[in-house]
Amino acid sequence: MLRPQDFFELSGNPFASLFDGGEYVWDALKNLKGYIKDNLNGNVADIRKGDTYIHKTVVLFNGNVIDSGYVIDTSGKKPVVKKDGVILEGASIIYAGASLMDDGIYIGKNTVVEAGALIKGPTIICDNTEVRQGAYIRGDALIGNDCVVGHTTEIKASVMLGGSKAGHFAYIGDSILGKVNLGAGTKIANLKITGSQIILNINGTNYETGLRKFGAILADGVETGCNSVTTPGALLGKNVLLYPNGTARGYYPPQRIIKVSPVQELLDHRLA
Repeated sequence: MLRPQDFFELSGNPFASLFDGGEYVWDALKNLKGYIKDNLNGNVADIRKGDTYIHKTVVLFNGNVIDSGYVIDTSGKKPVVKKDGVILEGASIIYAGASLMDDGIYIGKNTVVEAGALIKGPTIICDNTEVRQGAYIRGDALIGNDCVVGHTTEIKASVMLGGSKAGHFAYIGDSILGKVNLGAGTKIANLKITGSQIILNINGTNYETGLRKFGAILADGVETGCNSVTTPGALLGKNVLLYPNGTARGYYPPQRIIKVSPVQELLDHRLA
């Protein structure tokens, strides 16, 4: 019920080994910093050249930085890089106006980092991912294939396993996201007001996570509506749907719909 494979399809996932040795799905958060340290092979030093602000749009292709002689075709859904009329398959684009704060950043193939995005290391960003204008990646982040870190979305100490979309105004802290879609304004709270350890009560059993900062585990297929919130230590099983303005607290088995917040449920009960 609480194992990684209960939440995510990990076969073939580039980050699958992050979960090795853990009894519960949240144990991967304890391994995150060490995992990134062991697997990070930064490739932005030749882009930064000691600076943080990218003054000129560049292309990263087969490990080389191309700063001239190319054309970016923006007529399709995603921009395509061409050189001498030939598409550079797998080329990534880092637009002028982006900020890469240190060399501890890896950017995969066919990935786009837009102007106004700010990325701190250590961070690994895989293939076919969009880091959009105004995105803020605060470090200790694993961002998989086919992800979106959207406009004014902030992410820190978290994992997007792949196909994870956070397109607009989201906050993601100390969390693990599968193939999910976050509605605009989704906030994943990661710290209790008291600052105490996150203890989960699931079906009458207490689980001491050992984590003071713990946002949410969002399984494959989860959808959150606009302006929804998850409280610290929320676990949403596969294909759970969190309605707009709703609040998710605790553990939800797969295939559930969360329509109102726990506070509203309490108020409704009292009024009844």
